[in-house]
Amino acid sequence: MLTDRSAREISHPLFANYLLDTAYDEMFDAEGQSRDHYRLLYRRLLELKASDLHERQRYADRTFLNQGITFTVYGDNEGTERIFPYDLLPRILTHAEWLVIEQGLKQRITALNLFLHDIYHDGRIFADGIIPRSLVYTCQHFRREMRGVEVPRRIYTSVVGTDLVRLPSGEFAVLEDNLRVPSGVSYMLTNRGVMKRAFPHLFADIGVRPIDHYGQALLTTLRSLAPPHTPDPTIVVLTPGVFNSAYFEHTFLARQMGVELVEGRDLLVHDAIVYMRTTAGLRRVDVIYRRVDDDFIDPLAFRHDTILGVAGLFNAYRAGNVVFANAIGTGVADDKAVYAYVPRIIKYYLDEEPILPNVETYLCDEPAQQRYVLEHLDQLVVKAVGESGGYGMLIGPHSTAAERDQFRQLILANPRNYIAQPTLQLSRAPCFIENQVEPRHVDLRPYILNGRDQITIIPGGLTRVALKKGSLVVNSSQGGGSKDTWVLFE
Repeated sequence: MLTDRSAREISHPLFANYLLDTAYDEMFDAEGQSRDHYRLLYRRLLELKASDLHERQRYADRTFLNQGITFTVYGDNEGTERIFPYDLLPRILTHAEWLVIEQGLKQRITALNLFLHDIYHDGRIFADGIIPRSLVYTCQHFRREMRGVEVPRRIYTSVVGTDLVRLPSGEFAVLEDNLRVPSGVSYMLTNRGVMKRAFPHLFADIGVRPIDHYGQALLTTLRSLAPPHTPDPTIVVLTPGVFNSAYFEHTFLARQMGVELVEGRDLLVHDAIVYMRTTAGLRRVDVIYRRVDDDFIDPLAFRHDTILGVAGLFNAYRAGNVVFANAIGTGVADDKAVYAYVPRIIKYYLDEEPILPNVETYLCDEPAQQRYVLEHLDQLVVKAVGESGGYGMLIGPHSTAAERDQFRQLILANPRNYIAQPTLQLSRAPCFIENQVEPRHVDLRPYILNGRDQITIIPGGLTRVALKKGSLVVNSSQGGGSKDTWVLFE
């Protein structure tokens, strides 16, 4: 139940197991009353039976199955391909909340682009003592090959997915940045399509901002990055292939934009110009939306054993004959240790205070901070700076003594590779769990498109949800799922 006051209001059996605690609840205030922007959804739920919601959930699951919307869990003995878990109930944000998010993300991406250009060129931020040179140069994603390379229009990060969390105060904060090859946008779009059919009248009555234009917005962004004198640029999506965990997304986005999906074997480089093999012969390629990591992009420049990339591709890029989205070397800016310096980076380049704050972060290669982390492993979340997907992480309050000892040894052996953060009480949103509406912890990944003339942020994003009761891990590889995110017009 909620509270005594709300229990009288919510007599519907759907809410029998809905508990409020110290986490911010997206649907209910501290008194157990539905928030204004959730009121129509709440009333609609009270009119429904569990069987009605169950049938809508089955419809959603069948849709995901029929469309082949899956993700890969590596190293799982039960099989790798899984249908992407989807929760039926939307997460709703007000117009005012979205304005803050939008302004904060534009500010952040602008500063990070200036930072990336600076570290690969003049290094002013090092000379002025804002960020240690050693921190950047020891980052596994720093690419010395990018020193002095002129990136078109100085746009290093064209497609960004920034992870936000809502704190118990109701304030949004940035948990981490994803600037290399951020994924998940196909699930955002597919979630919306399913939701429109599951709750068509509710969707129209509440007044939800559309997101269907993402594919065209992405295409416009990529076109704007094309080399000069290419009025009709050829754009391709470069995928590692069918065995990649996000292959569904690669094919989905290529179809959305109406461009070719290619693998490395479909491309060749001649005289520093990139060509695509077609049935009509070779066709020049101008922009590559790459979903291949830096290491595998060119065996002549990076990993020599890769079969995913194209020999000579980096040389064509360096010559300015082809554009990558995102640029090589952007991973420096989503290193979890560099993340701790982003507020200073914003202040340095823009002379502004961050609109969206960081989560407090401890750097394990700083002796005093390392001592604190080692003394409080049972209270902190420890992350490897280069990992993603919920891997390489210790959640202190939910860990065993053996796991904490293992991470202690890992930190001592390689302190640069680890950061720690407080265990956050992520906000919770209503979810349909086993014929009941129950709260689960959520985060939010909005998608930012950075082109020649403007920064576009699609109103919504991917709300990821920790479907396991009590869990704080929202990654699909760790038992998480997703839900549609509704941003209201007013």
